[in-house]
Amino acid sequence: MKEVTWSFDGAGAKAAVALRGRGLLNQPLVNKGTGFSLDERRTFGLEGLLPHAVSDIESQVEQVWGTLCAKTEPLERYIGMTALQDRNETLFYRVLLEHVEELMPIVYTPTVGEACQQYSRIFRRGRGIWITAAHRGRVREVLANSPCDPVRLIVVTDNERILGLGDQGAGGMGIPIGKLALYTMAAGIHPSQTLPVSLDVGTDNEALLADPLYLGVRERRLRGAEYDSLVEEFVLAVKELFPRALLQWEDFKKGNAFALLDRYRDVLPSFNDDIEGTAAVALAGVMAACRAKGERLSEQRIVILGAGAAGVGIGRLLRDALHKAGLEGTALLEHMAILDSRGLLVEGGERGDAYKRSLAWPVELATNLGLKLEQSHDLAHVVEAIEPTVLIGTSGQPGVFNQDIVQRMARRVERPVIFPLSNPTSKSEATPEQLFGWTDGRALVATGSPFGPVSLAGRTLEAAQCNNVYVFPGVGLGCLVSEARRVRDRFFTIAAEVLADAVTTRELERGLLFPALNRLREVTLRIAEAVATEVQVEGLAGLELGDVAAEVERAMWFPRYPTLTAASSGGAG
Repeated sequence: MKEVTWSFDGAGAKAAVALRGRGLLNQPLVNKGTGFSLDERRTFGLEGLLPHAVSDIESQVEQVWGTLCAKTEPLERYIGMTALQDRNETLFYRVLLEHVEELMPIVYTPTVGEACQQYSRIFRRGRGIWITAAHRGRVREVLANSPCDPVRLIVVTDNERILGLGDQGAGGMGIPIGKLALYTMAAGIHPSQTLPVSLDVGTDNEALLADPLYLGVRERRLRGAEYDSLVEEFVLAVKELFPRALLQWEDFKKGNAFALLDRYRDVLPSFNDDIEGTAAVALAGVMAACRAKGERLSEQRIVILGAGAAGVGIGRLLRDALHKAGLEGTALLEHMAILDSRGLLVEGGERGDAYKRSLAWPVELATNLGLKLEQSHDLAHVVEAIEPTVLIGTSGQPGVFNQDIVQRMARRVERPVIFPLSNPTSKSEATPEQLFGWTDGRALVATGSPFGPVSLAGRTLEAAQCNNVYVFPGVGLGCLVSEARRVRDRFFTIAAEVLADAVTTRELERGLLFPALNRLREVTLRIAEAVATEVQVEGLAGLELGDVAAEVERAMWFPRYPTLTAASSGGAG
């Protein structure tokens, strides 16, 4: 018999539990700690196993928060939150929700990057599923070991491009775990329905291969046909075992990221947050900046430095938005330029990356605008020639948005829009303090990692974090509620429009291009409603919804303790 059987209604979660005693205390999804009532302690064999007092969840949140505040290092706070998640998941999410602004940088960027780097040294307890080449032919059997039932949401990585840190091997599992925590916190998707997966296909990280404590497969990365066949077996196993699941690809190397997205988008509902989620939140930021400046999107000239998954994803969605705003032909092309490590993307070059080609400029266009291709790797030269109003960085090159470049831009633009999006913090193209200082506080800034307020000439200036958490939970929830059979690019454009509109006039006046994080659930609800409605319109829904808003709101679990009933007597554990 299953240890826990879940049911959900408007009143919250209910669990039929076939556990008693320490077996129940060791099950984080149903453990309440000192929150078990006296009746529950008698019913489930917990008497004598806990201190006498019964705590409400508000008191438990206060106690946990006090303990976390006593920890001075971000990684120690991360470890403390991980320990809480492994002990009492309901309390973990309640603490996260009530202290979202303080804890978002802990459970995700930037601290999760350090946690991935130190994964083998801070590992305490397994969470999720690891798939390796040794499981070939048995991937379905391994996936079936998941304790989650039913699995509705999977985040999977092969660990090769973790944030801006590169190949982190088995340590990359911190990313799917973190992303799913944000899904639950923002969209209320119950943790019993989420599954983090690591495709541990080896690592080319020399430091990990030489580390005697490394916990992953100590072999070079699987490549080519063997890699493709393992991913294929994984996808087919997901489709068979979890037919109602949505799959999110996360932190794959750019070539694999685009190939897998294109190969499997029609096989099962799936998307890549690095490509599509990042693009949507960046587009929303640009749209909000246009609101703040009182300008139209079609008036913006955009330069993107970095042509990986994030940069190309942003470029594609921005191009579509510019086209929708009325630009066509040469006018559409010249309003957005993308640079990779070799300079401006132009047609007929030697670049072999197919995913970049649709964003390449004709050589004549570059020449007509005064761009010298032999100098197009020089961002200052490109800025001088194109005179951008928007500068976006996804390059992973710290400090590349230097004073000369920013001031060249600011001389021609009253309110330059600058997004240094590379993360973690150590990879940022510039800091808000630098950008505000070099532009006399005129810049509209959004960053990939969180930064504090900046004091300048008696003013306090702020930069919002261009955080994917504003987009992917809402898109995911909208798809899950409607049981979408496919995830379309259009969903992310809709999410960007809703997000940009959600920024209040007061927030724009403060220079903030994204809503306050304490409004995250409100924003997620609005995005999910819009996406679920679009799923219905496009005929992609596996479940026809009546009142979309009511169905979305009903699906959002709030972290309060479940009502427990005894399913059967079990061992004390």
